[in-house]
Amino acid sequence: MSDATAMHEAAGALLVITTVDDGEIAAALAREAVEQRLAACVHILPPGRSVYLWEGQVEEAQEHTLLLKTSGERYQALEAWLAARHPYETPEIIAVPISAGLPDYIDWIRECTQ
Repeated sequence: MSDATAMHEAAGALLVITTVDDGEIAAALAREAVEQRLAACVHILPPGRSVYLWEGQVEEAQEHTLLLKTSGERYQALEAWLAARHPYETPEIIAVPISAGLPDYIDWIRECTQ
């Protein structure tokens, strides 16, 4: 498969990233996102240290990073859903386009989020 074909195959698939400071909340968000077909898969990373600026102060926290795989068609619904349930006042919710990937995996993301 050519690079152009792989990129075309992945068009519309997204990797959405968010963080939370509680492992149980991370697990609950992951499960519900998959159950509601907002994400095909959610990978929860072990806690890591975040350093950030908040209200003029440098803060540090232990946070779990969630990597949610979804389709472009479901992003707006996923974003709204996450924002409504997220424990943070201004949560990190960012989407990174998947520019290339195994076609079967990209198709699986689309199928799971329909």
